Amino acid sequence: MSTPAFRVRITAKDLLTPSICRFELRAVDGAPLPTFTVGAHLTVHTPGGPTRSYSLTGEPAERDRYVIAVAREDSGRGGSVSLLDDTAVGDELLVSAPSNSFELVPSPRYLLIAGGIGITPIRAMFRQLRRHGSEVRLVYLTRSPEQTAFLDEFTVDDDAVVLHHSGAGRLDLWPFLAEPRDDTRIYCCGPEALLADVRALTMHWRPSRVHVEDFTGVSGTDGTASPFRATWRPTGRTVEVPADRTLLDALREAAIDVPSSCESGTCGTCRVRLFAGAAEHRDLVLDDEQRSRYLMPCVSRAATEWVEIGPDSGTGDDYPARTDNA
Repeated sequence: MSTPAFRVRITAKDLLTPSICRFELRAVDGAPLPTFTVGAHLTVHTPGGPTRSYSLTGEPAERDRYVIAVAREDSGRGGSVSLLDDTAVGDELLVSAPSNSFELVPSPRYLLIAGGIGITPIRAMFRQLRRHGSEVRLVYLTRSPEQTAFLDEFTVDDDAVVLHHSGAGRLDLWPFLAEPRDDTRIYCCGPEALLADVRALTMHWRPSRVHVEDFTGVSGTDGTASPFRATWRPTGRTVEVPADRTLLDALREAAIDVPSSCESGTCGTCRVRLFAGAAEHRDLVLDDEQRSRYLMPCVSRAATEWVEIGPDSGTGDDYPARTDNA
């Protein structure tokens, strides 16, 4: 279900590194903010136009503010550049309530692995687990001390923290992952190269024990894509989706409004209901049970010639079933 957007004010903005900026956001009307759990992200409508999702790195118990940290990506699609260059303390932003596809699952032990800006959700997890007395170890990888967000927090003498800078050489993760343990859950967030390493080094682990947050995402228009048709159940409008276009693009061109953010299958903002037909799921958000009922139109496609979809109402009962495939 899409969540109504609301306005927040930037009450603090400061650089953690030359390229990473911390934002403190508070409700414009002073009301308590919607709750969130560690691992959640906040969808932000940037001044430049792009809508992007950023992990919340603050404390869930703090209902008066959200804290995010944004890395400037000059080669990206403009969201981070707009937030860093086009905002100032006192400005207002439109945001949607937090959503979490990277939730902590109860476990006797945790291994947290963060690379670069991937520390944002991992930091919140680490702080909460330590506060609750959980057994946790953190491996935090960055390029240099100067490029390390929250450096002071992780340079303390703490056996639970491994802070490594690539300038000193590449850290071998195998000693941390060699022995699969059913009493340990791994959470990893960072660049694709790090996620690929962790996936490769945990092939002998139970898949349910390894959780990754992928900021890079996947493609919905690679060389394996096939054309299909999609019917929007509320209106009966059918759109053609060529092999070189995403379903989300086709819906937009037909003036069908579907909220979106990452557009890479990683945040879950654009989720729609799947009423008929079969989906070719390419996202990194839905679990096996959800995939029978939902579809991420930014990257996922149809495995059949036709699918019927509609808004994520939360129940699937908002619109009567159609009997035609037109």
